[in-house]
Amino acid sequence: MEIQLASECPPQEALIAPTASAHTRLVTPGEVIYEDTSYMRGHGTYMEDGKQIASVAGYVTQVNRLVTVTPLRQLYQGAVGDTIVGRVTQVGGGRWKLNVNSRLDAELKLVNVQLPGGEQRRKNVEDERGMRNLLSEGALVCVEVQKVGQDGILRLAARTTKFGKLGQGVLVQVSPSLLVQDKQRMHDLPCGARVIFGANGYIFVSPTCDQDQALSYTDNYEEVGLEVRQTMARLSNCIRALSKHSIMLSPTSVMAAHDASLQLDIAVKDLLKGDVMRDIAIATLQSVADS
Repeated sequence: MEIQLASECPPQEALIAPTASAHTRLVTPGEVIYEDTSYMRGHGTYMEDGKQIASVAGYVTQVNRLVTVTPLRQLYQGAVGDTIVGRVTQVGGGRWKLNVNSRLDAELKLVNVQLPGGEQRRKNVEDERGMRNLLSEGALVCVEVQKVGQDGILRLAARTTKFGKLGQGVLVQVSPSLLVQDKQRMHDLPCGARVIFGANGYIFVSPTCDQDQALSYTDNYEEVGLEVRQTMARLSNCIRALSKHSIMLSPTSVMAAHDASLQLDIAVKDLLKGDVMRDIAIATLQSVADS
C-alpha cells in the first residue's frame, strides 16, 4: 500500500480547457448580473430593486433576453426523457423506490415495467408479490424519466428492452453538471466496454454484450475475463480523474483519457494517484483540442 501525505502533494491548479470560451462568466450568490429590467429572469436568478441577481454559484447562460445561472455543482433535478441509472432502496406497494442522486428518491411503478420476455399484459397480484424476483434492494437499474411531479419526485419507466436491470459492472458517481448533453446515453466503446452515461451523474461501465443480454431481469454470474476487467477498471479510474479536474465527460473525452493512459504506460491502480490524475487530465484536454 502506498500512502502520500497531503503536505507532499503538489499544489493543484485549475485546468482550463483550450476550447472553453473566454467570455464565460462565473457569478456567486448575491452578485448583480444585470441592472437592466428588460432581461427575463431564469433559473438561478431573482429580481430585487430592478436588478437581476444570482441566487446560486455558477456560470451565466443567456438565450436572447432570457438569463439563467447554471450551478457548478448540484443534485440531479430531472427532465422528461432523460436516461438515468438508479439503485433500488425500497420495494413494496406496487412500486420501487430508487436512489437517483436527486433530492428525493424516485418512483418506479410495476405497471411501468416491461415483464421478462416482453410480455404485454395487465399486472396482477402475483406480479406484485414477485416484485423482488425482478428487482430487489440494492439492484442497479437503467430507466427513463417519464414525469417530474409537482412534489419533486421523479416518476420513472422501463417499458422497452432498452431499459432494465444492470448486471456485472462498475458504478462511478460524478456531478451531473459534468455530463455532456446527448440523446444517446449508451455507448459501446472501441476498447471493449459498454458505458451508460446516466444524466443523473451515475455512470455504469460493463462488458460489451448483445442488446438482448445487456438489460434483463435475470442475474448473470458468468465470469468476466481478466482483460475485460482491467479495461473496465481503467475506464472507471479515467472517469474519476476527469471528474476530479472538472472536465466534461463524453465518449470522446473518456476514450481520449483511456488511450492517453495506455500511451503513457500507466498501471490501472496508479491512475488514482493525484499527480497521475492531473497528467491524464492534461493529456485528455490536448487530445480533445487537437481532434
